[in-house]
Amino acid sequence: MARHAGLMLPLFSAPGTSSWGLGEFPDLVPLASWAATAGFDRLMLLPLGTLPDEVTSPYSAMTAMAIDPVYISMDAVEDFGHAGGVAALSEASRRDLEAARRSTRVRYAEVRRAKREALDLAFGRFFDEEWSALTLRASALAAYISRERWWLDDYAVYCAAVGAMGQASWRDWPAPLRDRAPGAVDAARRQLTREILREQYWQWLAETQWQAARRAAHDAGVTVFGDLPFMVNANSPDVWARPAEYMFDVSLGVPPDAFSATGQDWDLPTYRWDVIAAGGYAWIDRRARRMAALFDGYRVDHLVGLYRTYGRPRQGDPFFNPADEADQLRQGERILQRLIQSGATIVAEDLGVVPDFVRASIARLGVPGSKVLRWERAWHAAGQPLGDPATYPANSAAMTGTHDTTTLAGWWAESPPDERAAVAAMLASAGAAGVDPGAPWSDRLRDALLASMYRGGSGELFLPIQDVFGWRDRINTPATVTDDNWTYRLPWPVDSLSAQPEAIDRAAFCRAQAVASGRGQGAP
Repeated sequence: MARHAGLMLPLFSAPGTSSWGLGEFPDLVPLASWAATAGFDRLMLLPLGTLPDEVTSPYSAMTAMAIDPVYISMDAVEDFGHAGGVAALSEASRRDLEAARRSTRVRYAEVRRAKREALDLAFGRFFDEEWSALTLRASALAAYISRERWWLDDYAVYCAAVGAMGQASWRDWPAPLRDRAPGAVDAARRQLTREILREQYWQWLAETQWQAARRAAHDAGVTVFGDLPFMVNANSPDVWARPAEYMFDVSLGVPPDAFSATGQDWDLPTYRWDVIAAGGYAWIDRRARRMAALFDGYRVDHLVGLYRTYGRPRQGDPFFNPADEADQLRQGERILQRLIQSGATIVAEDLGVVPDFVRASIARLGVPGSKVLRWERAWHAAGQPLGDPATYPANSAAMTGTHDTTTLAGWWAESPPDERAAVAAMLASAGAAGVDPGAPWSDRLRDALLASMYRGGSGELFLPIQDVFGWRDRINTPATVTDDNWTYRLPWPVDSLSAQPEAIDRAAFCRAQAVASGRGQGAP
């Protein structure tokens, strides 16, 4: 079995020198180049779906299909340049852009305002000079619209209608359009022709830039992984088009576990799996097709929910859907097989409370489950010793952390003495003796932990970039709403990584580990 090494980093965290305050599609190119130098052959990003205004979590996208235009590089949009570029923006947008570029965190509101005006200017120029003149570029957009109509049509109509009516929720629209009555959607298409084309144009720009960056990553020997969120926002073209497949009075969540006495309520609708099954899992097939077109592989968020979804009714007790284990197994495997058959490589996020039959199922289907270092313990043994990564099965994906956890440095700083002792004992058993549980975080400890992960038995290895460097900055703190969540940025522009002494050193260390362990681009 091939042994891979992957780097984990949200695209928004990796802006380049000229980017507008967050990572953009072309920034994937220098990031992949540095990753390749470091011996990585995979790069895992967070979801890239279009977010509603004022939403920053990539797991609350308004669609499972579209790409958020906020990641478009305006420098690479020729229509924007022909329309006057940054100089043509309003003074307010230029101030927003400057503030976003100066900030050390992602400032979504400023970026979205400035980029929205810039994209409007670009579309105006394209519409007047290209579309109306039936140019070759107009033909290219028309071909894209025709090819992607199976998802793009509903998305563009929905976004245009939201803008025209000022109603983010389709459930507040006039009944004929809300209910997709015969003729109502066609009438909206006629009335909003330009606005619909604008949304399609933005998606064309986004996908063109994305696929170009992805090809460049491939040229560097790096495959690009995404993340499949379990659910989409209720205010979504996906839900508007298939409302019978959702329970709006039952909120999606997870049951109580060792980390939360009350469980979690995600304030998202819950799937009606019986209706989805009766329809032949058509929307699941569409999601799988779209993800395989955008990514080489992806992490399946909240995989256990494919087998059994935990719903919290507005009235009454929470319940699992389906309720019966045999039905849960049958459903989960049907859905997972559809994702596998799409052709992309699948990694399961099987953390939290996951029944044994689900873990056995994904193993039987050949899908690697997640092995997060701090949670791989002999929980029922005295002292709950930490497992040596060398014992992880080959068909698994080892990780030092996720976007929802503290980093290694943060974990060490916050761990009680017995937890630190478990880490030291694990490292000693793996050959890295002499770690003092009472000592502060250090470069030596960082490298010992990383080396143990590289030597581990998992075929897949994914390391958050913060752990590669030993930083404490985290991406998200679950169950909190703060200005720090989802706003982390690298300390340097991503196109300067190859010139940063610390990044050069880290790349050399990771490549040496890749070579020693036969992983990634260090494999023989």
